[in-house]
Amino acid sequence: MTSLVLPEAVQNVLDRYSDPDAVFTAILPAIGEVLQCDRCFLYLRNPQNKWAKVAYCWRRNEAIPDITDSDWRRDPESLPQEDPLFAAALRNDPSVYVEDIETASPEVVNKEFERQNFGHRALIHAHLCQNHQLWGILQPAIFGNKRVWSEFDRAFVTQLESQLTPLAVSYIKTATDYPIGK
Repeated sequence: MTSLVLPEAVQNVLDRYSDPDAVFTAILPAIGEVLQCDRCFLYLRNPQNKWAKVAYCWRRNEAIPDITDSDWRRDPESLPQEDPLFAAALRNDPSVYVEDIETASPEVVNKEFERQNFGHRALIHAHLCQNHQLWGILQPAIFGNKRVWSEFDRAFVTQLESQLTPLAVSYIKTATDYPIGK
């Protein structure tokens, strides 16, 4: 399989920055533009103690909810039962491309959970996993409309997973605002 050449805006971010914070801050808007989505966020998580937060969130405009977390929180014990997408990520299943939460199988998407917590209509649930552990989730999303995710979208996100996962691991291991000892 031939490797996808990343779009210039995304490759420029990866070439210019090495610090995970700088990469994540600069790359989410580029991902949003490449995928023509309304919001793109990055959920980062320590798999050892299950502390996590939405550390970065890009929005196309102010009408789209900003779901950035200011504090780390432990994953709720019930989350894998409430959210089949999160359960899939914990299992290190391949990333999930949801064209329409309204018509997706309940085994894939908990429609009410998605409505209450995120408000989007279509999404990519990209799993950032290393050594069979979930370190993060990249989630580009569309509001108001369904979306058929193209082969390009899928190849692009797959390549992003391999680029962003080591950065997510590094970020988690060096986070200065991390709740040590909790």
